[in-house]
Amino acid sequence: MAPVSDPSSFSSLSKCATKHLNLIYHVDFDRHVLKGKVALTVEVLEDKFASLVQFSFGSSKLSLCFGQHVIVEIEYETSPSATALQWLTPKQTAGKKHPYLFSQCQAIHCRTMVPCQDTPSVKHTYYAQVSVPRDLVALMSALHDGQEPDPNDSNRVIYRFRQPVPMPSYLIAIVVGALESREIGPRSRVWSEKEYVDEAAFEFSETETMLKTAESLAGPYVWGQYDLLVLPPSFPYGGMENPCLTFVTPTVLAGDRSLAGVIAHEISHSWTGNLVTNRTWEHSWLNEGHTVYIERMIARSMESEQLRQFEGIGGWKELQESVKEFGPNNVLTNLVTNLHEVDTDEAFSFVPYEKGFALLYHLEELMGGPEVFMGFVKSYIQLFAYGSVTTEEWKNYLFTYFKDKVRNNSLLDWNGWMHTPGMPPVKPQYDTTMADACTALCQRWVKAKEEDLASFTEADVKKLNSPQLIEFMALLLQEEPLPLSHVKKMQEVYQLNSVKNTEVRFRWLRICVRAHWEEAIPLALKMATEQGRMKFTRPLFREVYNFSKYSDEAVKTFKEHRAALHPVTSMLVAKDLKIDG
Repeated sequence: MAPVSDPSSFSSLSKCATKHLNLIYHVDFDRHVLKGKVALTVEVLEDKFASLVQFSFGSSKLSLCFGQHVIVEIEYETSPSATALQWLTPKQTAGKKHPYLFSQCQAIHCRTMVPCQDTPSVKHTYYAQVSVPRDLVALMSALHDGQEPDPNDSNRVIYRFRQPVPMPSYLIAIVVGALESREIGPRSRVWSEKEYVDEAAFEFSETETMLKTAESLAGPYVWGQYDLLVLPPSFPYGGMENPCLTFVTPTVLAGDRSLAGVIAHEISHSWTGNLVTNRTWEHSWLNEGHTVYIERMIARSMESEQLRQFEGIGGWKELQESVKEFGPNNVLTNLVTNLHEVDTDEAFSFVPYEKGFALLYHLEELMGGPEVFMGFVKSYIQLFAYGSVTTEEWKNYLFTYFKDKVRNNSLLDWNGWMHTPGMPPVKPQYDTTMADACTALCQRWVKAKEEDLASFTEADVKKLNSPQLIEFMALLLQEEPLPLSHVKKMQEVYQLNSVKNTEVRFRWLRICVRAHWEEAIPLALKMATEQGRMKFTRPLFREVYNFSKYSDEAVKTFKEHRAALHPVTSMLVAKDLKIDG
């Protein structure tokens, strides 16, 4: 393995490596802290090694001196403002009776929850014991290993967990709440508050089929259990691939294709991300680009090649929007980024997902099609399983695997793809069969004069399925804002205000705000605050803020709801709205 330098971590990566964590947690809802003890089993990698530097608890450095081979024990307590943790009051939950805790460690927040080597290049197993109030249930990104009354407090229960597969610290996860579960497959349960659990069990009924499809593509699933947890609405992401327990936003419980995409994506991470991991976050496209590629191969196997092509078109649009948001010359739109002095949360975008997928799809076109290229991806996973990898190592293996087809470096413009900001140097050729109807309807609206508006009818959208309706909206968002008369007519004939699908509703409200339809402002701000998924919350706040008449209203609404948002979401929306300096 190449020497490690991780600009997002202060831990001593070349000197030692954590092999195992033994965690003991006491969850204190009154003080919003985890009181804990951790024993780190550390392997020394240098002969004259004298100290271990762990970066933990925000910005303090902890140095410990010792000899050659040790177990380091640390007793500690997290801060109430630890960015890995969100503590919810009972009124922020569905049940309204009990508090709730969940973690989100990716990319570099585990340091606020556990003293650890907070880099994806270090992988370790872990064991945990978690004491919680007896009315609540604890879950972790690990296999359940039993439970027992807490011998020190009859009002508490201790849950035990073991994770025998080595994994990076950002995949440590904990949740505590009034949780129930339903079995949805031979190795899967879905967990949530009881108010959501039956709906979730119905929505996630295809999980085992997806798992088997992924195994047929990528190899055996090594994590044992694959459970899903539906979180409260403030969870900031669509999903999080915590091993054995995928975290999912409740915004996908809308009975449409977007849910299947989220679950297929998180399942795919079981191979690319969790089993084979980017060495540092500068190479995050290795996690996300390959995961999107496998996710869309699952769609191809379970649905059709046309759907995979259609999702590729939608992904290209997401990439265009990210590049536009950052600016086409911003180095954070490079596929391989430089994260020195950069906050990884601020660098987060669709770029590694969709620029990464576009590169892999383009290579697929060059190398002989999906079956041939998926063979490479599977082989790459087998070679680097249980370890971490850099872009250079990936590229070298690509050249080795396809040695008969790749004779030199001129296969494609590597610098243009990897180290140049903006859109990729080549746009893949996608089959537009499913997209053509969306494009045609979009253009009808864009070109329509006032006298043409009567020609639009409900039948226009009845022909479109949910992914096509989302694509139609996404196309409109790439155009100049529609006149207000057009948007009002669209509501009249399509009744979009009553659509429950969050992906459709999100785009529709942005179209309304851009057209300066003032009646849409409270609807947009309501959606921005009633859930906290950053994909929806940030753009909705930005759209209202950019409507100058309502800029102050956007700021006021954000400040009123700030305490209920996840710490990372709150920080990024504040920057979007130019608050906090």
